[in-house]
Amino acid sequence: MSIDLSQFFEVFFEESLEGLDAMEAELLNLEPGNEDMETINTIFRAAHSIKGGSGTFGFTSVSDFTHVLETLLDQIRDGQRALTSEHVNLLLKSVDCLRGMLAALQAEQEPDLAEADEIRKRFEVILGLSEDTDSDNPEISEALSENTYQIDFKPHPHLFKTGNEPLYMISELAELGELETQVFYDAIPDIDSLIAEECFLAWRFFLTTSKSESAISEIFEWVEDDADIDIVLCGGLFETEAAEDEGMMNPAPSATVSNIESPAAETNTSTSTSTPTTPNPTVAKKAEPKKSSESSATSIRVGIDKVDSLINMVGELVITQAMLSQIGEQDITESTITALQEGLAQLAHNTRDLQENVMRIRMLPISFVFSRFPRLVRDTSQKLNKQVELKLLGEQTELDKTVMEKISDPMVHLVRNSLDHGLETPEQRVAAGKGPVGTVTLNAFHQGGNIVIEIMDDGQGLNTEKIRSKAIANGLIQETDELSPDEINELIFMPGFSTADEVSDISGRGVGMDVVRRNIQALNGSVEVSSAPGVGSTFTIRLPLTLAILDGQLVKVAQHTYIIPLISIVESLQIDISKVSRVGKDLDVLRLRDEYIPILRLYDIFNHDGAIEELDKTLLVVVESDNHKVGLLVDDLLAQQQVVIKSLEANYQKVDGISGATILGDGRVSLIIDISGLIKLSGLKRPGSQDLIVEQKAVGAA
Repeated sequence: MSIDLSQFFEVFFEESLEGLDAMEAELLNLEPGNEDMETINTIFRAAHSIKGGSGTFGFTSVSDFTHVLETLLDQIRDGQRALTSEHVNLLLKSVDCLRGMLAALQAEQEPDLAEADEIRKRFEVILGLSEDTDSDNPEISEALSENTYQIDFKPHPHLFKTGNEPLYMISELAELGELETQVFYDAIPDIDSLIAEECFLAWRFFLTTSKSESAISEIFEWVEDDADIDIVLCGGLFETEAAEDEGMMNPAPSATVSNIESPAAETNTSTSTSTPTTPNPTVAKKAEPKKSSESSATSIRVGIDKVDSLINMVGELVITQAMLSQIGEQDITESTITALQEGLAQLAHNTRDLQENVMRIRMLPISFVFSRFPRLVRDTSQKLNKQVELKLLGEQTELDKTVMEKISDPMVHLVRNSLDHGLETPEQRVAAGKGPVGTVTLNAFHQGGNIVIEIMDDGQGLNTEKIRSKAIANGLIQETDELSPDEINELIFMPGFSTADEVSDISGRGVGMDVVRRNIQALNGSVEVSSAPGVGSTFTIRLPLTLAILDGQLVKVAQHTYIIPLISIVESLQIDISKVSRVGKDLDVLRLRDEYIPILRLYDIFNHDGAIEELDKTLLVVVESDNHKVGLLVDDLLAQQQVVIKSLEANYQKVDGISGATILGDGRVSLIIDISGLIKLSGLKRPGSQDLIVEQKAVGAA
């Protein structure tokens, strides 16, 4: 009888990826010349387990690749070979390569073996299995094999609106090798129909490089959903006829791009005189979004204490249910009514405890996210020639697994930004009276019903003058606008905003801070920045502990009940009509201490009749979004309670100004207000503008 081994695949993938995490963590702790043999043994055992498991399940590409690095580790732990920093770097690259191979196999795809073959050759040279005289030179692989890739890049018209810049990506491609390019411009409409914010160009690139296809795909990972991308491994230049056959447009003359330093720089291109040859390409798979092990994980590990607690809660619930059933069989008397009330109170208590315990199962320590940053900081600081110490605080702070998976990428972008733009070089730090080693600190802690994550650096801080000048040049603000330092710093979150003097492949990658903020807001969270010149910067992310349950304030508007997230509420108050002023045709603002708060009438925005319209007879709920405050006019404040969020988009359609819905205790459906979306819906602040700031300043000046 044969056994179907596929039923064990998921367990193998989970354990192998955990093994790779352990290998990476231990490799980062290794100090060549002073290495701990127990650390070497831990790394060896992890590699050996992956090799054995992959061989058992028939994943020969993984087992063959793991064999050579296992051999090197075996020689090091037996004292036959001394560990060097080059060995550590190569082993770390092997960990990355194995992650990619396992992710492809988990998604039931063939892994890209180009990078694996390249790394394996370097191992073979080190082990003396290859006839290369420079056996311990880690750079020999650069010339081992070069491939030519044909890359078709056709952005969707809305690409620019996402804050992405194709020239950044072209610059990164040029850094991978020799790049030739053609631009296709037939889709450009007549001048009368031209829309400046839309992209009508497409490109075909011809890249000769020793890098793998995955390195090319990584450049386009931010625009995979906003463009059509095809990567072809081929042997010669493309032909115009081939482009037309494949649906591309008529190209401009071919050009060789040797280096692109800045989007603003003039690129000196020369028309290619090479005679195009007919390619005989081997078509590689289209650059599709890869399923990461994190996003595709179908299980989580739960501590036995959480399971025991859950079982106890279920037991209490069963006892209460039995008690209520017994009461239901008795005659209705005063004593049975009293017993029923006590039983219902006990049921409510048990249900609340059960809910909390079930939610705890999804909670994981944020160390699962923090653990990826020691490697990132190490590699990035080496690229930038900076000395950086990473401090991790609050690693055991727990967060919902779904939130954790989605916050990882924005955090990576913010940490890269701190390393690239925040911290100075050792020479600059010494000249400024600082130590040569910069510090990046990640801190997580609970605050109320939320989790706060801080990304701090002790670098040079944000240059407010440079930010303001760039904002004026881009038309984001007027030269006459008076903004506080905090308001100027907030401008970095505007779409497409950047103060970089040259393209960087470390932090920017064609993606602005507006994308980071948008991704965090999609989690019902917020991000703020504070900075002091010469002292450093702090990015503060506030998130709900879970996406499933929300602490909300119920409010009454006409005959309708809405829910405002408590995380957004600053205060609630009765309006003093003497402090209300009219701005423009229909905008009222309330002077509240030293601020002017625009008043939004919910009954007007949602078209409700029968609401109280007199300001002095209503209540104002002051809320905050993107560091801007507005007041929501409501008829009355009701209870505060936790509500279970149901997606409107999944069950109906997206509704502007509404983030979801819930079912109240009386069975009615109540809508949950999206504060940021409500501000946009009201027309008070258009996306990408500073209208709200300017209006508040204008009132203050008056």
